[in-house]
Amino acid sequence: MVKRRVHVAAAAIISADGREVLLARRPSNVDHGGLWEFPGGKLAPYETGLEALKRELHEELGVEIRRAQPLIRIHHEYSDKHILLDVWQVHDFAGEPFGREGQAVRWVPMSDLVNYPFPAANLPILRAVMLPTEYLITGEEADDSRFQECLVRALDEDGVRLVQLRAKSLGEADYLSRAEQALELCRARGARLVLNGEPSLLEAVDADGIHLTSDRLMSLERRPVAEAKWLSASTHDRRQLDHARRIGCDFVTLSPLRTTPSHPEVPPIGWHDFQQLVEHAGMPVFALGGMTRFDAHHARAVGAQGIASIRDFWK
Repeated sequence: MVKRRVHVAAAAIISADGREVLLARRPSNVDHGGLWEFPGGKLAPYETGLEALKRELHEELGVEIRRAQPLIRIHHEYSDKHILLDVWQVHDFAGEPFGREGQAVRWVPMSDLVNYPFPAANLPILRAVMLPTEYLITGEEADDSRFQECLVRALDEDGVRLVQLRAKSLGEADYLSRAEQALELCRARGARLVLNGEPSLLEAVDADGIHLTSDRLMSLERRPVAEAKWLSASTHDRRQLDHARRIGCDFVTLSPLRTTPSHPEVPPIGWHDFQQLVEHAGMPVFALGGMTRFDAHHARAVGAQGIASIRDFWK
């Protein structure tokens, strides 16, 4: 059976303070009736995603988009159709949103999103909305005071809100000690901390999640941490991306986008191939490898969640 292909534009409309997102409830007489969703609708012939989104939000919510940027594109298979969700993050709009077609709409705190029932195709959008656009991977620091100084600077001065604790040079006991220090600093500033290592590390340190190396990722047959924890992984090609989606990773890094001093022998992916890989990832993807903050908008434009970096954040 040849499935219908449906192209839908959807909006993650974020409040001015960044703490809430606007949801709409689907009418009871349509597919997935009664579930909540990110507002939007199908593209008309010859419309782009942004053109369709502007039209749909005016028709459904009575608002005019002033500024938006790509957030994530999701391909999802239902039994009778293939859905492509073209999702945009709306940063600025005019008007007060209300249900012009009689649908319920509601501003929902980010922390409450997990309590709302969504169609399956919307679930990766939840992850993308809750994640920041910058992902710090910590540098190797032998001295604890120097480590804390660098981390505090990244959190306080650069506003980093997602941190991966990478410390390959430390033994297990020292790593756990540093993880406790990092967790205290991150929690005090509202940042999330994921640990680079075995999932069992979460039994010793109640961090926000685990980051898997690509080798560890490929050795797993199922998700190794609870749904309440974040799971990320390092990926370098389509096969690893597919496996990350299969076992339920929440987000990944994809590298190297550019040639890096640490791995000059590894061929870079480049922006074109990166975009092709991200298109079917089905989860938020951070661009890694030679990235700086100046690349953030370019990364978003080709479908990435944002950028991940050591050198640009770890000073």
